[in-house]
Amino acid sequence: MQVPFTTVDVFTDRKFGGNPLAVVTDARRLSGEQMQAVAAEFNLAETTFVLPPGDRAHTAEVRIFTPKAEMPFAGHPNIGTAFVLAKAGKCLGHKVAGDRLVFEEKAGLVPIDLIRDKGEVIATRLAAPQPLTLGDEIAVDIVAEACSLPPTEIQTGVHRPIIASCGVGFVMTELRSREALAAAQGRQDAFRRHLPMERAVGIHLYVRGEDGDLDIQSRMFAPLYGVPEDPATGSANVALIGLLAHFDARADLTLSQTIGQGFDMGRPSILQACAEKRAGKVTATHIGGCCVEMMTGTIEL
Repeated sequence: MQVPFTTVDVFTDRKFGGNPLAVVTDARRLSGEQMQAVAAEFNLAETTFVLPPGDRAHTAEVRIFTPKAEMPFAGHPNIGTAFVLAKAGKCLGHKVAGDRLVFEEKAGLVPIDLIRDKGEVIATRLAAPQPLTLGDEIAVDIVAEACSLPPTEIQTGVHRPIIASCGVGFVMTELRSREALAAAQGRQDAFRRHLPMERAVGIHLYVRGEDGDLDIQSRMFAPLYGVPEDPATGSANVALIGLLAHFDARADLTLSQTIGQGFDMGRPSILQACAEKRAGKVTATHIGGCCVEMMTGTIEL
């Protein structure tokens, strides 16, 4: 059995940057166990598998796997999968038309808008499938241990480390300096003790302050999911922009931020994040960015 795939670099406008993604463009003959095995073989942060939608009004069902587990939602897999299908102009034999795709995922429906330059699709932008929710606060000492940092480097003026989700949960942690962000290293043993997979996907560290064209720089560690560090995490950053809007004192705002991730691992990624807040409540969150196609081929199974 031959299974087609395409790889893309996501959240970048140049090859060998951003976050690599493998898209299996026709997964109809694969079982869930085979999908997990293929994702482990690619050994990228995530691999997506395109299936027929349950509702013909939608573009596709998309399943997302890390090397070790299936995800209900993730950012760069959606951005990259939409880009691949739009560039191909078809999905499972059906024409992809217009500038909006809708994916069915375990976390819900994910609408994705196409962004064009001179008619060519260069980027995509998704709306999170679920509203922002906040979970448990996590002790500063636990986050510091898990990220190999002194507790004094964790900034708690706006919020303490807290689980935030727009479909999947991450421990959002603000740091005091760019130097602290660069020094962080994930510790799998500490994650295993304090942050099991069912509690949170990983820890998302960030630091604010303009750095060139960037408003925020971030890093994300999820070693229990087989992702020691992720070059770009759309699902974490879409929750982060929602979190920042939530803690903003203004009752009504549109908050847009340019986020850099992956710079400390040699895979610079640029994410465009936006949140809408009305009457004190975050009503929508979006994340988007450019993509570059890299490889096409087939898997022999």
